Amino acid sequence: MTTKTLSVPRTGFALGASLAVLYAGCMILMLSVSRESVVQFANSILHGIDVDPIMRWNMPLWEACLGVIEIFILGWFFGALFSSLYNYGLGIPPNSD
Repeated sequence: MTTKTLSVPRTGFALGASLAVLYAGCMILMLSVSRESVVQFANSILHGIDVDPIMRWNMPLWEACLGVIEIFILGWFFGALFSSLYNYGLGIPPNSD
C-alpha cells in the first residue's frame, strides 16, 4: 500500500474555493431570509452563542465581494499549509510536486 502526497496548489485552491462558496452562501442566506432566522441559524451553529449583537446587516456590496476574495486567499494559504505539513509528515521534501 502506497501513501499518496497532496498537491499543495490544488489543495490550497480546493479549500479556498470551498470557503469562498460558503461565504457567498452566507451572503445569499442573509439577503433572502429574515434577520431572526439568520440569527437563530448562526446561534445553533455556534452552540448557542448569541451572534445578534455582532451581526452586521448594512454591509456594502463591494465589501462583501472583498470578503469573498479575502476568504479565498486565506483558505488557499491554509490548504497549502495543510498539504505541506501532510507531505512533510510522509517524509516528502517541499516543492516535490
